[in-house]
Amino acid sequence: MGIFFESAQGVLIIILMVAVGYVLAGKGWFNENSTRLLAKLVTQIALPAYMIISITRDFSKRELYALLPDLRFPVISMMLLMILAWGLVYVLRIDPSRRGLFTSMFFNSNTVFVGLPINMAIFGSKSLPYVLVYYMANTTIFWTIGVYFIQRDGSVGEHLTFGMILRKIFSAPLIGFMIGVVLVLVNVHLPKFLNQTFTYLGGLTIPLSMLFIGVSVYNAGLKNMRLNRNSLGVLSGRFIFAPVLMILLVMHADMPTLMKQVFILQSCMPVMTNAPVVAKLYHADADFASIMVTETTLMSLIVVPIMMVLIQKVV
Repeated sequence: MGIFFESAQGVLIIILMVAVGYVLAGKGWFNENSTRLLAKLVTQIALPAYMIISITRDFSKRELYALLPDLRFPVISMMLLMILAWGLVYVLRIDPSRRGLFTSMFFNSNTVFVGLPINMAIFGSKSLPYVLVYYMANTTIFWTIGVYFIQRDGSVGEHLTFGMILRKIFSAPLIGFMIGVVLVLVNVHLPKFLNQTFTYLGGLTIPLSMLFIGVSVYNAGLKNMRLNRNSLGVLSGRFIFAPVLMILLVMHADMPTLMKQVFILQSCMPVMTNAPVVAKLYHADADFASIMVTETTLMSLIVVPIMMVLIQKVV
């Protein structure tokens, strides 16, 4: 029970920050523009700075080389989930207009806005390298295969060019990660003023992420949450099939125990917050995507403490 309560306290920190965002949104503090500004501050300013300072502070060249081969685990897991989702859309008789979106949400997880702060709250900063390894695989697959599936649902709308997809893959957080890696590999140390500046900016990542989620949950509307075969299918993918597959993949793998724990936890994070945005771009069912982001985000706050107890028993 100690593990459960320890995990629950980490999640409670997240819940309280999300609740602040939810309450402030209810009081009218945030509109569409300010919500978009929150997301930009996190993804384009705070998170890249956080990546640079964390990589240069916590890693050696040898440790970075050792991490790269472990990219295969999240990639294999997501490919297997994609195949499983293909079968489930027919078994569950998912509406043809939602099949691509269903598949994309089934195998991609929210590794930054939810996954990063939850792992940091539970495991501390030592979990960051493993969070980033999963993030690299997840963001690349979402902006290529995941977007392709969502695009198939839409009849009209703007189309992403190859250049646009590359810009999405090589996002500011990933570029921040790459800069940090290069600095470590060439053994360059940041001057004190840059180090301190990035530390202050990076410290905004977790609280701003949680405020954003709270605002997003409020805007989606709790009253819109409902359970049907579509939502239950996505929920089963995020919180049953994904962690079970990852457990089977890493259980006997030669890798640090903490990496196994982080990979399992990252695999059962909520639907990516980008899914509704992409769905709207392609005239797919953006409302369904928004509801699933809300449902899976709230559900993850219940699932994570339970998952931590299971992880301790099987890893």
